[in-house]
Amino acid sequence: MTSPSTEYALSLLASLTDAGVRDVVLSPGSRSQALALAAAEFETAGRLTVHVRIDERSGGFLALGLAAETGVPSVVITTSGTAVANLHPAVLEAHHSGVPLIVLSADRPREMRGIGANQTTVQPGLFASAVGWVRDVEAPRSGPIDHEAVRTLAREAVAEALGGDSHGALGRSRGPVQLNVAFREPLSSGEQSLPAARPEPIELAPTAAPTALEVDTDPATLVVAGHAAGPEAEAVARALGAPLVAEVSSGARFGPHLVSSYRALLDDADFGGRVRRVVVFGHPTLSRQIPSLLTRDGVEVVVVRAAGAEAYDPSRSARVVEAVEVTRASSGSGSTDDAAHRAWVGRWVHTGRRLLEAEAARQDPDETDATTVEGSSDRSEAAEQAEFLRREVQLLRRPITRRALAEALWRVSWPHDRLVLGASRLIRELDQVVPGKKIPVHANRGLAGIDGTIATATGMALASQRDDPAAGTTRVLVGDLTLLHDVGSMLLGLGETRPRLQVVVGNDGGGTIFDGLEVAATASPEAMTRVQFTPHEVDLAALALAYGWRHVEAATRAELDQALVARYDGPVVIEVPLSR
Repeated sequence: MTSPSTEYALSLLASLTDAGVRDVVLSPGSRSQALALAAAEFETAGRLTVHVRIDERSGGFLALGLAAETGVPSVVITTSGTAVANLHPAVLEAHHSGVPLIVLSADRPREMRGIGANQTTVQPGLFASAVGWVRDVEAPRSGPIDHEAVRTLAREAVAEALGGDSHGALGRSRGPVQLNVAFREPLSSGEQSLPAARPEPIELAPTAAPTALEVDTDPATLVVAGHAAGPEAEAVARALGAPLVAEVSSGARFGPHLVSSYRALLDDADFGGRVRRVVVFGHPTLSRQIPSLLTRDGVEVVVVRAAGAEAYDPSRSARVVEAVEVTRASSGSGSTDDAAHRAWVGRWVHTGRRLLEAEAARQDPDETDATTVEGSSDRSEAAEQAEFLRREVQLLRRPITRRALAEALWRVSWPHDRLVLGASRLIRELDQVVPGKKIPVHANRGLAGIDGTIATATGMALASQRDDPAAGTTRVLVGDLTLLHDVGSMLLGLGETRPRLQVVVGNDGGGTIFDGLEVAATASPEAMTRVQFTPHEVDLAALALAYGWRHVEAATRAELDQALVARYDGPVVIEVPLSR
């Protein structure tokens, strides 16, 4: 006989899959056993993909990565007690970055709450304001399950995670929701009969009309694309005749209006000083110049609301809109001058390129020389070729700099690949030096924490490689502390899919990003080293071996290029030693 817990779990998971859910991440636990065993049956039937992780924190970020890649809410199942709290970092990131996530937490029945029962705490509302929709479901009792009520509850959870409601209207940002379900004993039964599939995916329609955004008569507009801005930012920059400042994880770092070396130009009175209107997409997080510009007197700021919970508005005075539509002034004295706009954009684009080339020459003069060997009347062509090759070989044998690492990773990544960037010095290095390229780039920039980066990248790799036969390699670029903070996510249990995943670790032996803090110039070097840089002596090769991963060390540029393009039969750690 099927227990009420099992029957309810089967009905709930059937309703979630009917509403469009495709991925369930779970960790082992007693109170959640009915949900876990039901999920396994749905996977056997081909109606769900189940991912098992021992650590709930890793599971939460894995679910976040799956949802970030697919755009579909993923479900993460936990048992009661501290297991639920371990999801908090991933829930916060999902809230601030607008990633749809359904927390399905198992709980004790109400008669066991508030009496000191084992593994029992207040789970509904545990995530506070980070979750905008919470339902606390009483434990099912003997008797028939109201399957239509369960179906309505599941559809509401999916719709709310997608930023809408059960009636199909968009009403708020996408993000995490919590469905807290209590279970009484018997907690499950071996007999399971899956409900018939009744697929009815949630489809949401936007309700807000776009706001008109007029091309300025005298060019003074700049478009800023922060994290997850998407390709619309590039299209709007072209339509406005405006330069485009696009962060590396914006999804808009391409096109003829893209500006390189934008920090220097924003600091320049002849460039940033002439800006009178800024249109912001996404969530800018990688420079101080952008918030400084947005808070400057005399600058009009239009913010196109991003997927996260809060509109990006450091001035607290921006015009926040849901979407924009570019319009042009009618012909006459107030009409736009296309030539003036081309000149405005051209100055930004060409000057930015020159600054980037000059910085490259300053950082690595030998590399510049190797690519610009000029002919000479008293040298034979063979001698020139030999000299060129000699310098090329010297370059390939040189140790790797952060800039060289950033450029190599960018060079080998293409639209069928995925690139995930951890929160370290390296994402800023890419943002400053890599040119435009239309490739999928992700980073957890909602709160820009280092936690969960490996798990997030694993989720994106699993989803992309399952759904797209042509999907390439997922590469995640992290510092050594970012790797160590999420090292548990390298644990892939028996039966779990092992994706094509390269974890590229720039190992400089600690948190050198803190070199940029102002206090680093005056604080005690010993104190800074111990409490900020936190150096370590972890053997990453032994660590990779312990988790069943391959390890490759790339100490020269030639070794790095070879490691990045090699084919591996599973996940690999590519360790790149960097000097402090």
